Amino acid sequence: MKLTKLNTEQLVKLCSSGNQSAQLEIYNRYYKTMFNASLRIVKDRYAAEDIMQDSFLMAFAKLDNLNDYKTFGPWLKRIVINNSIYHYKKHSKHQVIPLDDVMYKIENNETSSANIEENNIKVKQVIEVMNSLKENYRVCLNLHLIEGYDYEEISEILNISYANCRTIISRAKESIRKKLALVV
Repeated sequence: MKLTKLNTEQLVKLCSSGNQSAQLEIYNRYYKTMFNASLRIVKDRYAAEDIMQDSFLMAFAKLDNLNDYKTFGPWLKRIVINNSIYHYKKHSKHQVIPLDDVMYKIENNETSSANIEENNIKVKQVIEVMNSLKENYRVCLNLHLIEGYDYEEISEILNISYANCRTIISRAKESIRKKLALVV
């Protein structure tokens, strides 16, 4: 049977026995998502690539620690997020992290080119405002709104209190609202 026809749980079982073809198939299924998750935190394409690959190697080496193969995706994402945050904290103390330009393409055949251009401008404004936030605001907001972590998970990941996490996210949202109101 082809590996592409197997579900993730079956592939992870093969990976735990050292099957390199299964590992490659798992990598192909998850690498884009994991790369993007890392990139949103570290803001450096090369660092995100390294973190993502190291995270895959770490996950394959520690598959015996995974209790339920059905949770492989979230488990791998947690490894990537933790490694990205570790890298971010380690390097943000010593250097300024450059912000990459992010291009978003809106695909909608029913909208006119004027609507697409207007949406692109709005997306760019939101990206600029998010990038202008204080680093702790930006990281918390990314983890909450983009990665989908709840307050409890974020407070655990960032090693901050639950109340502090809620306050940071609330202030970050308010800061975005105020800055966007000034732009419009």
